[in-house]
Amino acid sequence: MKEKIAYNPDAKVTCACGNTFTVGSTKEEIYTESCSSCHPFYTGQKKIMDTAGRVERFTKIMEKTKAKKSSPKKAASKKSTKKSDK
Repeated sequence: MKEKIAYNPDAKVTCACGNTFTVGSTKEEIYTESCSSCHPFYTGQKKIMDTAGRVERFTKIMEKTKAKKSSPKKAASKKSTKKSDK
């Protein structure tokens, strides 16, 4: 372990929302994506942080699975073909 660690009691934290505050840290400046003033857990607002369209892709997949479950005709036709093969 290092004997001399440079501790900065007034490190500046800057959030992506523009909020700034000071904390104690070994770094002088810290940049973060969310803080207590913009994070959905603390604000109570529902906010989706979409990265590369993943939320849209997930909703499309869910719609496809719901469509498959709602059409029992395909399942019945598969069962009838299996019986005829035997």
